[in-house]
Amino acid sequence: MSNWTGVLKLDAEDRGGRTVARNVYFQGALKLMRPIYHDDSGKVCYYLLNPGGGYLDGDRYRLHISLNERARVTLTTQSATKIYKTPNSLAYQETEIHLKEGSFLEYLPDPLIAYRNAKYKQKNVIRMEKGATLIYSDIITPGWSPDGEFFSYEQLQLINEIYMDEELITFDHLKLSPSVKNMKTIGIMEGYTHIGSMIVICDQTNNELLDRIYKAVKSEENEYKIGLSLLPVPGFSIRILANLTQTIERIFNECHKLISEEWFQTSPSFLRKY
Repeated sequence: MSNWTGVLKLDAEDRGGRTVARNVYFQGALKLMRPIYHDDSGKVCYYLLNPGGGYLDGDRYRLHISLNERARVTLTTQSATKIYKTPNSLAYQETEIHLKEGSFLEYLPDPLIAYRNAKYKQKNVIRMEKGATLIYSDIITPGWSPDGEFFSYEQLQLINEIYMDEELITFDHLKLSPSVKNMKTIGIMEGYTHIGSMIVICDQTNNELLDRIYKAVKSEENEYKIGLSLLPVPGFSIRILANLTQTIERIFNECHKLISEEWFQTSPSFLRKY
């Protein structure tokens, strides 16, 4: 533990149609709140908590999430992840996720807010078995600075590696370096300030669902830009550029709703944070 600011481990399993924790461990500046069951489906929701209030210079966090067969978990944060200035060493978080066949993970953290002079690196390694389902999203928003200038953080680096049956199927590397590049140019943020990503992997993915999502979220104005890409396995990714966190959240919520109705004939739970 001496090298980590916070450590968290969650191992969940299905017991008679209800998902429960087989093993939970956390130490330092990471905590897992008590399980919540929003309905009678047996799916459990956990809230991640950082009691320190934000990530500081040199902070290092490690999470390990494991879902056994048929386990169904929604994992979210209690509030936005705030990255404060890191004058000496970047803040770092790594997450390793293992999903067994038939398991279902919704990993939906609140937005990541990077303040002036912040440096942050995040690496997610997800190992899935065929037949597992994943819905993952992240949102990056620039934090407040004294002069009101956007992109006052130094660098943000988000890496997602996803394996299915030990074969790499998705590698997504987003690196934003305002101290080196003009974030407003074409090919980077293109005049927008916020960026969101969603990755969905499920055997039930089909063209009809993708058409419904595209029609529901396509923009006729310049409020945002959106791209939808197929993955090499049944699944897709969405990338959004916008100027408001609420815009990206609204689009992701609509996508999540369509997916839940198509696959599970239900609506996603309301993850109240207040």
